[in-house]
Parts: sequence; structure tokens; C-alpha cells
Amino acid sequence: MKKIDLARSVIRSHSHLFMCPLCGATMNMNGSNSLICSNRHCFDLSRSGSIHLLSNPVKRTKYDKQMFESRLAVNKSGFFANMAETIHHLVSCASTNTNAKCIRVLDAGCGEGSHLADLVKNLGSTGSGVLGVGMDLSKDGVRIAAREYPGLIWCVADLARSPFKDQQFDVILNIFSPSNYSEFARILHDDGILMKIVPGRDYLKELRRVFHGQAHKQTYSNEQVLTHFSKHFQPVKNRQIKYVNRIDPSELKDLIHMTPLSWGTKEENIQKALQSDIFSVTVDVTVVVGKKSRSI
Repeated sequence: MKKIDLARSVIRSHSHLFMCPLCGATMNMNGSNSLICSNRHCFDLSRSGSIHLLSNPVKRTKYDKQMFESRLAVNKSGFFANMAETIHHLVSCASTNTNAKCIRVLDAGCGEGSHLADLVKNLGSTGSGVLGVGMDLSKDGVRIAAREYPGLIWCVADLARSPFKDQQFDVILNIFSPSNYSEFARILHDDGILMKIVPGRDYLKELRRVFHGQAHKQTYSNEQVLTHFSKHFQPVKNRQIKYVNRIDPSELKDLIHMTPLSWGTKEENIQKALQSDIFSVTVDVTVVVGKKSRSI
């Protein structure tokens, strides 16, 4: 089956999730490859099977195709395998408390889709019914996700104006991405969980040391992010994941290009970094799981 045909079938089966980003009306797939609302606003599937649901054009960012291709290569190498295992474990534990026949997972800020695809695959292998939906502002990232991981729903969409009805998701992932807690609260089921993953102080410290020698750029604190989280959602679990991965020169190139660390850096400095004696890189992240606060 062609990717666009598979995407059409999946979206048609789950069109009840969507609302029009322009007017908020109910949406349905028509007989061809378009998602149309009751007020006739129309959104077409791409050849790869992704769907563009932005209400307004967005300014072009530095998150380009090369960055997402590098992230894809890094994720497929298993660099984040320990993190992925923890995410799967936490979601599996939370899912035992729901009676839903199908666990609906939204990755808000999905990028090139690897983290969501891994979770859906792992949940499915345990016999759970699962639907994965990925959304991101980047057309390049979403196109790669649709190309690599057919069978999931991939949307170019704005988190500030999510194209989903209220209380449609059991799990929301927010990995290394900005948050919109009012939208999370709106589209998350009352018994659902929000899982936010943020870098720790030693995240990719070997690369930061190469590109930013100054002490204030070598360190990072996620305390402010976690405090902001707790103001909107009730934290129920908190896990720190820290480990060191050995890497080879080809992996180092993709690691450098997958992050904003090299933005504004001269090419000669990037080449210097590629020739440096970096044989291992630290992964240090905090995973915080939250539920809706009673005040929401």
C-alpha cells in the first residue's frame, strides 16, 4: 500500500480526533486525500502521507532538513535507547490504569518522528492497541517522519492552536520542545499523563565544551523549566537518566549537526570539533510525568 493511501486510511479511522484549525469545526476525510471541515476548509495529504494543518504560515527557522536527517541517524544508532526504554516503561505503567482499548499518544514537537515511532512499536509489541500522532511546526521534520514511519499520523501544526478536539489523548510527549500547558490540558484526557523530557546540566557536555569554552555556556539548569511544569501540571514521577555513549567519527558529525550548538559557528570550528578527541558523549535528561492539576 502506498504511504498516502495508508495515511488516508488511518486518518479516516481517527478523524474524530481533529477539529479545524481555522474555525474549530468537526473534520472528516473526503473520498480523495483531503481532510475537510463542515465549513469546507480543506487540508490535503502530501505524497508522503503527512498533512499540513497550520492556520497561518510560520517564519522559517534554522531547524532545517539537514538537522532532522542528522537527528534521524542519531536516533537510529541507539544513542537515546536508554531514554526510550524509560519512556516506554513509564507510559506502560500509566497505561495499566486506563480502560482504553487503544492508547492515543501525541508527540508535541515530534521532529523527525523517531521517539514516537519507537514508543508505538514497543507498546504494540506488548499487545496494547496504540495510535501515534506526531505534530511539529517543521514541514521538513514531519515529511521525514512520514517517509520513515508510515502508519502513524504526522501533522504540520502549531501547538498554540492544536488541530485536535478536547480530551483526545491518553499520553502527550514533549521531548526537548517548547510547551503550551493550556493546550496540553485541553487536549489531554482527564486521566491522561503529560511526559516532558528536558536536558540535564551534563547533556552533551563534551560538545558544549568544544563550541562554548566559556563557563556560562558550558552549564545548563533545567530547574526553571521543571518549576514552570509544576505550576500547570501535578508531577507524579520524576526520573533522571544519565549515561555515556561511545561514538565513532561518523556519529560525531551527526551529533554536531542535530543540535543548535553549532549555530552561528564558523565552518572551521565545526571541522575542528570533528577532528577533536571526542570518543564519548554524555546523555543527561530529566523525565517528568504529570497529571492535570485539580485547578485546571
